[in-house]
Amino acid sequence: MNLPNKLTLIRIILTPFYLAVMLIETIPFHYLIACAIFAAASITDFLDGKIARKNNLVTDFGKLCDPLADKMLTTAALLAFMQQGYCNIWIVMIILTREFLVTSFRLVAASQGVVIAAGIWGKLKTVSQMVFSIFIMLALFAVDSLGFKFDSLSIVSNILLGITAFLTALSGIKYIVDGLKVIDFSK
Repeated sequence: MNLPNKLTLIRIILTPFYLAVMLIETIPFHYLIACAIFAAASITDFLDGKIARKNNLVTDFGKLCDPLADKMLTTAALLAFMQQGYCNIWIVMIILTREFLVTSFRLVAASQGVVIAAGIWGKLKTVSQMVFSIFIMLALFAVDSLGFKFDSLSIVSNILLGITAFLTALSGIKYIVDGLKVIDFSK
């Protein structure tokens, strides 16, 4: 197994640990620890693709599991935020609907030997999810462990994640429009 695929596996393995630490409030500084795990997992996302392209190490495993690992990590964050009141259920619904649709299109395209490249909107979606999630976790740490006052954190969190949902929907529409041009739906 090559290094990019190992990094993808690390992201998959870190995700349940992230979620557990995020939700177990009895762990001292749990938001900060969860943030560190999430940030480390996010860095593997940046590194695996860069290393794979630079060293011609792109594999079918990587093409399938890299986006899956991203979805696992970002969905874990959204679910944790939702459970704690920092993410509206409609944001989660929009993001998950897009992910299921794009994954379905990706599978149909792959079965026909067609690759629909991820566009800039998809990359912006993933970056915004990761950056905003890290910001929210740091704010939660500041409130929970450092005693900062941030009465509107839920509103700010929902605005940031709402921006992510908008970018997610936009990237999904673009992906589907591109897919409609190259996928044969008569098969």
